[in-house]
Amino acid sequence: MSQDFHFYAAAVLFVIWSGNWIVYHVVSICYGWWKLHREKSPIPPATGSWPGVSILKPLVGTDPNLILNLETFFTMSYPFYEILFCIHEEGDPSIKIVEKLRKKYPHVDSQVFLGGKKVGANPKINNIFPGYQAAKYDLILISDSGIRMKVDTLMDMVQHMTGRVGLVHQLPYVCERKGFPAALEKEFFGTVQARAYLFAEFYGLNCLTGMSFIVKKNILEDLGGLQTFSCYLAEDFFIARAIRSKGYQLTISSQPAWQNTGCPQISAFHERLIRWAQLRFAMTPHMTVLEPVFECMFIGLIGSWAARVLFGFNILFFILLHSLTWLILDWILLSVVNKGGKQMNKFQFLVCWIFRESSSLFVYLRAFSMPSIRWRTGTYRLRWGGKVKEASSNLHFTHPSDRLSNVCNSSVGQSVHLLNCRSMSHTSICPSDT
Repeated sequence: MSQDFHFYAAAVLFVIWSGNWIVYHVVSICYGWWKLHREKSPIPPATGSWPGVSILKPLVGTDPNLILNLETFFTMSYPFYEILFCIHEEGDPSIKIVEKLRKKYPHVDSQVFLGGKKVGANPKINNIFPGYQAAKYDLILISDSGIRMKVDTLMDMVQHMTGRVGLVHQLPYVCERKGFPAALEKEFFGTVQARAYLFAEFYGLNCLTGMSFIVKKNILEDLGGLQTFSCYLAEDFFIARAIRSKGYQLTISSQPAWQNTGCPQISAFHERLIRWAQLRFAMTPHMTVLEPVFECMFIGLIGSWAARVLFGFNILFFILLHSLTWLILDWILLSVVNKGGKQMNKFQFLVCWIFRESSSLFVYLRAFSMPSIRWRTGTYRLRWGGKVKEASSNLHFTHPSDRLSNVCNSSVGQSVHLLNCRSMSHTSICPSDT
């Protein structure tokens, strides 16, 4: 009986191991090639004119690449757009950079909003809310400060906003930068993150990172407005879920989101991954506990034991072959996401791959051992379902009409939260950036 149980258990685990390659790796590579290498020609919509876009840029502090990143928004090839710079307080060093660019490009419609407006616990929504209220176009692009645009990026994103599409987002990736931390980020976003993101997109799962996405303002207003989601730290996840619940589609554009922060650090990178894991555990604990199954070493051990029982394979040989195949497929996926850009050399990739795989368990365990979450200058407590309670914060909003309010306690906030939690069919398996 015991022998039969081991045989059937090994058979099930071997099917899981085999399916991982087809359902996860092969699909991500093939779909990534089809989606990211199929850019559309700039054909005007049926109405004959391009829709206007209001760009919300939340800014807190500066880094060496900030001016380069922001300038790319002034030089985009798109007929109608405005840039709404949302700076969290007066005296922020980013103000000088913004004003310098506004003087350099006076023909670009832009405004500056200082102080934000507190509508909930989420500091990003508090920061951009005045800009959101002042936006004059129906299409809203929320774009983080570290994002760099190409000349045709906005055009590409808008072209994907067709039919019942209510939100267009971008696959997170990074610009070419020097140093090991930058290479480590490139390996992660071009392999682990890209694989999960493309997998989720293909199967219709909720996997949105809020660093760069376009959404229709009228849809947000129907959901109660942007402030409705200020009781969540991962507002992007819940915005996506709410939009799906209304029958709209989400899609990624053919260009990735080019992250170009100026000071990449290994410690900051790990803190970011830990924060994402904490958010996922609070929002979708039933999926998060299964995440190790999708890690190379864990699934390799499962497959090697199953192959040993079923076929008598040597466990060490099987794990080595499994890891080598995984490494090769990750290299192929990175090449697909990189889209002809400068590729890191194979030795550098190998070092980054081994380092990141070796530290994945540390990130996972560290996330579960931390009761609170740190983001920018604030500390927060996460509740089940994704709601957040502000423990402490150094962000002060100086808008004249600023009043402490908690949307989570309002009838609108409660109704939308119930709407969001009603169905778990669109579960995020990706990190949610905020």
